[in-house]
Amino acid sequence: MRITRVLSAALLMLGLAVSPAFADSTPSASPSEDGDAPTEAGTSFRTATEFEQGQTATASASTGDYLYWSFPADAGRRPTVRATVKLPEGAQSSSTWQIDVYDGLRRRQACQYGAQTRTAGAAATSVELSCTLRTVRAWSEQWSDDPLPGTYYIRLTTTRLATADLGLPVDTEIQADSKDIGGSAAVDGSLAQPLVPGIAVTSQKEDEDSSAGAVLSSLEPDDGWASGWWSDRWVWTALGAALAALAGIGGYTLTRGSGRPTRVTPPSA
Repeated sequence: MRITRVLSAALLMLGLAVSPAFADSTPSASPSEDGDAPTEAGTSFRTATEFEQGQTATASASTGDYLYWSFPADAGRRPTVRATVKLPEGAQSSSTWQIDVYDGLRRRQACQYGAQTRTAGAAATSVELSCTLRTVRAWSEQWSDDPLPGTYYIRLTTTRLATADLGLPVDTEIQADSKDIGGSAAVDGSLAQPLVPGIAVTSQKEDEDSSAGAVLSSLEPDDGWASGWWSDRWVWTALGAALAALAGIGGYTLTRGSGRPTRVTPPSA
C-alpha cells in the first residue's frame, strides 16, 4: 500500500509539472488575417516591407528588381520562407530566381533545406522558392553566424535573365512561418535586446536619459520576445529528478524487509 501511495503521488506531481509545458508550447505560427497583409515590397534593407508570420505578402514588380520584406523570428524557432513568382507571358528565354534571408545584423543565413534558387523555362508560368533556416538561437559567440532573435530580411530577385526580358511585369507572393523546436535548441545565455531596427540607438538614448529615441520595428511575435532562460528542458530535468527520487524510494521500500530476521535472538535484558 505504501508503494502504491508513493507511485500515485509521484505521478500526480509529474502530471502537474508537464502539463504547463505542453499548454505553453505552440508548434507553429498561427495564420493571421491576410486583409492586413502588405501589397508592396521595399527596394532595400531600410525600406523592407514588414509583415507577420502567417500572412501572405504580395507585390507587383518588374523583372530585374530587388524586392525586400522583413518579419520577426524568436529564439527556439525554425523559420521557413516561401516565395511564388508569377512569370510574364512574353518572356523569350529562361530565367533564374533566388531568395535570400538575412538576420538582424544583415548576415546572410544559410538554408538547411529548400529550393533557394530555381530556373524557370520560357514557357513556365510561375516558379516557387523556399528556404528553411537553422533554429534561431537565444545567444551565440561573436565569431559565429548563428541566427539570432530579431528582424529577418527577405530578398527576392532574378540572378540570370535575358536582356530582352528586363522590365516585364511579375507578381510575387511571400510567406513566412516557423516551427517551435523546444528545449533541444536552448542555450545558456540570451541577448539583452532582440536585433530589430533602431534598438541600438534607443538603448543609447535611454542611457543618456533623453526622451528622444529611434523608431523600432513595429512587429514582434504574438507572445512577445522570449526571455531566453525558460525552455521545456527545465520540465524534463524536473521529470528526471522525480523519477530518480521515486526509484530510490521504491528500492528502499522493497529491500529494507519487514524488520529483524526471525533467526536472530533478541538481546537478553
